[in-house]
Amino acid sequence: MHQLPLEIARQGFTWLVAEPEPLSLNGRAFRGLPNRLIPLDELLDLMLRRRCAHQTRDAVWAHLVCRSRQEGATWTLACAGMALPALSGVVRWLSARCPSDPCDVHAEVLSGFLGALATVDLDRPRVLARLRWAAYRKGLAALSEALDAPLPMAPGFRSTPPSPPWGHPDLILAKAVRASVLTRTEADLIGTTRLDGLSITDWADRHRTTSCATYKARHRAESRLVAYLRDESRDTDPDDPVADCAMDGLSSARPASLLECTAPMPFESSPSVVTAETPHASGGAAEPSMAVSKASPDSSLLKCGRTTLAPTPLSPSEVR
Repeated sequence: MHQLPLEIARQGFTWLVAEPEPLSLNGRAFRGLPNRLIPLDELLDLMLRRRCAHQTRDAVWAHLVCRSRQEGATWTLACAGMALPALSGVVRWLSARCPSDPCDVHAEVLSGFLGALATVDLDRPRVLARLRWAAYRKGLAALSEALDAPLPMAPGFRSTPPSPPWGHPDLILAKAVRASVLTRTEADLIGTTRLDGLSITDWADRHRTTSCATYKARHRAESRLVAYLRDESRDTDPDDPVADCAMDGLSSARPASLLECTAPMPFESSPSVVTAETPHASGGAAEPSMAVSKASPDSSLLKCGRTTLAPTPLSPSEVR
């Protein structure tokens, strides 16, 4: 795991104050400090104590900032190390609210602090407090940017078909009913005869209707359902795998499935044709008659079932 910027600054400060020659400050120049060279880690402990006067803290910080501006890297790192207790509180508060990598907050806070070293007014009191606020503002700007940024998306990310029960026929029928594409009765007809294995005849008997009327009602309902599903698929992303799955289901389903009902379904049993021989009043040849009311190939009845050819009339020689 990568190290946070403030941790790197802490390690660098530890090396600066390591024996045998720790980076030190002459305490004789500051009121309230020991009259000797004071290593910076010891100086930090002294300045954190309550009895250390604000004037002494400001004088020490003004001296540290001047050394940083004049001598550069070593004393700049020393300033960052001396400010670690203040900066740690800032990054802790900001990182707890940042949705992105806390390393970004650490980096911005430290950047704000180092940038303020070159511009902070040393003639005004509370030098460290103003350096801390500069670091906080820079870190807060990074936090605001992270909160306003869109959610990260991995390369090649795309949607995938959801897990079941997505696409279950019962859900499709319920959705069609809500969209007023099907009535509840039509949805029950399709569901029970296509999915539950109930025969058309049994369904018709339960609902006190004929098998032929039931076939036609199911065909009309399924035609509307297929048209509805195809219209919905046109509004989806062509690269969406969910739409691909739906369209594959429409194109490759078996003829007896829910989604492939564009052709009329055959009768479960062929309608019987009853013929009778009716003699003429004059005793002439008998003519066959059919019990089916419509014999035209365009009739809706024949569309539901198989076309039945009319029987050939009997010749007079075949009649007694």
